[in-house]
Amino acid sequence: MKTMKRSFLHTIKIVLTLFFILQLCFPAERGLAVSVVAPEHSSALQKEAERLSVNSEAAILIDARSGDVLYKKNEEKEMAPASITKIATGIIALESGRADDQVVVSRNARQTDGTRIFLAEGEQKPLEDLVYGLLMNSGNDAAVAIAEHIDGSVTAFSQRMNRFAQSVGANHTNFTNPSGLYEKEHVTTAADMAKIAAYAMKNEKFREIVRTRIKPWEGKEWKSELVNHNKMLVSYQGANGIKNGFTSQSGFTLVTSAERNGTELIVVLLKATSSNQIYKDAIKLLDYGFSHYKTVPVLKAGAKISEGEGSYYASETVYASIPKDDMFKVRIVPQNGLIVETTSGLTREYPSVLTKEQHLEAGAPAPNEQTDAVDTASKYSLPEFFMLFFWWLMIVFMSWMMILLLKKERV
Repeated sequence: MKTMKRSFLHTIKIVLTLFFILQLCFPAERGLAVSVVAPEHSSALQKEAERLSVNSEAAILIDARSGDVLYKKNEEKEMAPASITKIATGIIALESGRADDQVVVSRNARQTDGTRIFLAEGEQKPLEDLVYGLLMNSGNDAAVAIAEHIDGSVTAFSQRMNRFAQSVGANHTNFTNPSGLYEKEHVTTAADMAKIAAYAMKNEKFREIVRTRIKPWEGKEWKSELVNHNKMLVSYQGANGIKNGFTSQSGFTLVTSAERNGTELIVVLLKATSSNQIYKDAIKLLDYGFSHYKTVPVLKAGAKISEGEGSYYASETVYASIPKDDMFKVRIVPQNGLIVETTSGLTREYPSVLTKEQHLEAGAPAPNEQTDAVDTASKYSLPEFFMLFFWWLMIVFMSWMMILLLKKERV
């Protein structure tokens, strides 16, 4: 009997130890972490960001999925963008639904100043090919040819570009041409270009073009190769886009992106004094971002969250960029917003990302059965499932041990 009791107590110790290990390995997905993180961790990150020596006049580092700003310097200052303008031109062209159109190159396009892919007057090229020439080889002639084909003139296309900029929240941007050639009224900000770039990088064809390093080119007057001008593609691990620029008035400009371990970052740099300097700044900011932050889905598409008497759901997965060692919790704020709070004290707010669930009368058909299915499937995360399964096994085991003990006493 004593041996049986000792075995029972020993088993309990093993079970409790396993439970503790599981709690450490699999904390609740949307809860606070079990381990305690120093409250000053978040402010330490901020201080480290402030110590970064970025030489470009304006800069911003964002998480591509969430839009969270991880570093900023003069990010709202209106400045000349040079050829990173072509990011807007390119995504507008790709979203026009006319990629297979044959574009006839005008004399105006043929005579455009600056970097060219040497299009000939009267030459015909598919619109998609011109977007490759625009984004890889920075062809100003391709930019004008695209603008004239879509809207008939550079002026009309520039108006379309400005409507597009407004639609993605780039409210301090004014485009007057599709190429980025310097004009006094042609301005943007680092923050605006980050929004434009993040939007463009959601388009798979755009992503494919800006990560292409070399592409054969068969033109009427120029038979060669398009070579991507973005040096990050060959010098930085995980680099996958997007565009650089230069004019004597704007200095060197760069928008670049990279992805590692599920985290994608975008850097925008304006007015560096040299090509070497701007790439050093880009590497410095990307290294900082990857070293200290991770992208996490804080609320999956279709998942419901309740607060008070109301229930809300996310129509798209909501992502957040949080310190690497942190866990998080979420709560609802007015106007269907979401607050993410991390264990190191970082708070991020995502306005208008939730939709309030409309309660239906009994017997009324559900408007979206798929939403309910997604919610049911996402009710328990994988770690939560393991914990529930563990507790179930432990209850069964404890019951079995108690039965054995009772039987032993009767004997």
